[in-house]
Amino acid sequence: MTAILSIDDLTVDIGRPLVKGVSLELHPGRIQGLAGESGSGKTLTSLAVLGLLPRQARTGGSIRLGDTEILGKRRRELNRIRGRRIAMVFQDPSSALHPQLTVGHQLTDHMRTHLGLNRADARARAVEMLERVAVPGASDALGRYPHQFSGGQRQRISIAIALACDPDVLLADEPTTALDVTVQAGILQLLRELATERELAVLLVTHDLGVMSAVADEVAVMRDGRIVEAADRATLFASPQHDYTRGLLAALPGSRIEPEARTDAETRTEGDDA
Repeated sequence: MTAILSIDDLTVDIGRPLVKGVSLELHPGRIQGLAGESGSGKTLTSLAVLGLLPRQARTGGSIRLGDTEILGKRRRELNRIRGRRIAMVFQDPSSALHPQLTVGHQLTDHMRTHLGLNRADARARAVEMLERVAVPGASDALGRYPHQFSGGQRQRISIAIALACDPDVLLADEPTTALDVTVQAGILQLLRELATERELAVLLVTHDLGVMSAVADEVAVMRDGRIVEAADRATLFASPQHDYTRGLLAALPGSRIEPEARTDAETRTEGDDA
């Protein structure tokens, strides 16, 4: 299967190296999980795809969207890609949504920009998108503001906005962390359904391997800026090879996996890499 997005040997340096040679491929209809603890570099990896890193960041390697190199593109060129070819859902929908603009304004604005729709067609598509992500009263919801919705509904609205222009790739950065467990399950199921029905390539970034076990097709585990293990979901959860992965899995409720003791050689090697 041909990758729609290819990350090859990506490096990010912000005063010190934080992403150290990450390589990933995203395929249509598949969810690629990227797991790791805070500070592992997983969010920086996703931000690099859209050129959303701090100004002082230095990058290396390659990020290709189809046959097009996008790492290092100018802002004007990236603006044509953001939202249209690649979209992103952030951890906190309260921060991602503008509090002083109606949901309808936020949904239709970039559709009119990227798709060239008139006001009526953009509104009709906005209602359709809200219905698809199961926001109740979709037509009435267009005239309401983000604070008038629950956290789970705000995240569904964020997903609707991200997918309104039918992108090829969705970057989901900790999309369920701010939600309670029952709401998390609904959001994850929605992502799974959307990936399948729209042939959408999804990069799901999270520290929670429990989330990965629910929806990811493949999982890469990241530590200290590097991917230490990558496999399909069933293989990684049944037979983790790296001790760090085993430790993450052992922390899951009900897990019977015991992390292996680290050798002196492993400890010295990781110390040299830090």
